[in-house]
Amino acid sequence: MVRHSVVRHSVVRESIVRHFGVFKFKEAVTDNEIEECFRTMMGMVGAIPGLLTMEYGPYDGNEGLNEDFTHGFVMTFDSPESRDAYLPHPLHEQVKELVVPRLERVIVFDFIV
Repeated sequence: MVRHSVVRHSVVRESIVRHFGVFKFKEAVTDNEIEECFRTMMGMVGAIPGLLTMEYGPYDGNEGLNEDFTHGFVMTFDSPESRDAYLPHPLHEQVKELVVPRLERVIVFDFIV
């Protein structure tokens, strides 16, 4: 596997990880419940070491290639090791207890930049 480091302004930066996902919420889930899911997820930023940022929103494309996924998110981790530590982190597990039962489908995909 090839790992890439990014060079900017003559400073070598270790690889960061983008962790993105798309959700299709169950039909009965309300807009308020969807917002609660994402607010709860946002609460992990700064609370889980190495989780730098998170952005989210509803699908807003014209391509029609979303396969009924309604919302997406992107998280940035400072390293693959931080992402790996996030996965079993107790706060992440707590957030999953709220979010996962409200989902009909989910896809998560990580890549290094």
